[in-house]
Amino acid sequence: MRAKDLVSSSQFYSLRLQPGAELIEQLRQFIQVNHIKAGWIASVVGSLSSVSLRYAGCEWTSLIEGKFEVIALGGTLDSQFEHLHMSVADETGRVIAGHVMSGNIVRTTLELIIGELCDVEFSRQHCVLSGYDELVITSKEG
Repeated sequence: MRAKDLVSSSQFYSLRLQPGAELIEQLRQFIQVNHIKAGWIASVVGSLSSVSLRYAGCEWTSLIEGKFEVIALGGTLDSQFEHLHMSVADETGRVIAGHVMSGNIVRTTLELIIGELCDVEFSRQHCVLSGYDELVITSKEG
């Protein structure tokens, strides 16, 4: 695909998750309500009391309780799937990171800026090279 085929206008949403909210659940709800077909996390700041990550190359999820500052959260969002990676720091400044799984609970606040590409759609298809369902980008019709 040529680069010009992927050009899209964009718009941004702001969202604040309150204490006790679960990250993936709230993002999925937000994506559905706003009919976002090709989104991404543009910015995030906040804290978590429960962190649920899958580390590189692992098949299991690590669930850790405590006080964590969100250092970074990035990835893609569509109507069916999210592919997110996150870094958090604990009370000692130790950083852990991985693939975001269900079970990340907001401690004080989680302030997000979500971008939407208005002229394309994201979907997932199995990739024989990686063995995973990987991102497919198509132009919106109409």
